[in-house]
Amino acid sequence: MSTTTMIRTGLWAMAALIAGILAAVFYIGSAGPGAGPISEGPYGSSFQLIDQNGAQFTEADLRGTPAAVFFGFVHCPDVCPTTLYELASYQKELAASGGPLQVVFVTVDPERDTPAIMKDYVSGFSADVTALTGSPENVAAMLKGWGVYSRKVGEGEDYTMDHTATTFLLDADGALAGTLAYGENAETAKAKLERLTGV
Repeated sequence: MSTTTMIRTGLWAMAALIAGILAAVFYIGSAGPGAGPISEGPYGSSFQLIDQNGAQFTEADLRGTPAAVFFGFVHCPDVCPTTLYELASYQKELAASGGPLQVVFVTVDPERDTPAIMKDYVSGFSADVTALTGSPENVAAMLKGWGVYSRKVGEGEDYTMDHTATTFLLDADGALAGTLAYGENAETAKAKLERLTGV
């Protein structure tokens, strides 16, 4: 097999893989909570992290109340603050209508995001947002178990992080019920959350 043929074959394989990933993301994002759980049983792997108050937080704490789980980091310039602001606003609106929603922000940068820093950060959005961090090993294990991408970019103190910008929507049993894309239409997002919480 010539080098050109091998390169072509590799490119076609990569294109097929990307197409499959995009199709899966489209299906999950468009299904919406009203279509029922997407995952069989609780989504993701078990994990053990700590919240902004230093209390242990595990997958068991994502049961009993629908949840919106987002991954990011405190030094994030735009995606994270925008998403947290939107989620905190939706959470407040739903609570007023009797729809409980747990908003959980998980750091992808545990080396910088300590519980104290996370607490100070999320308090600017809502006292009802739960922020999670932990050892780099424990955070990495959760990211892997949840299929979340993250990568350190740059060196020194001013490095940044590339990361998945999708918000995972879990039902009261911890099963994946849908997702919210970054920048998703506000009415569409609100409708998904209302179905999720039963409002």
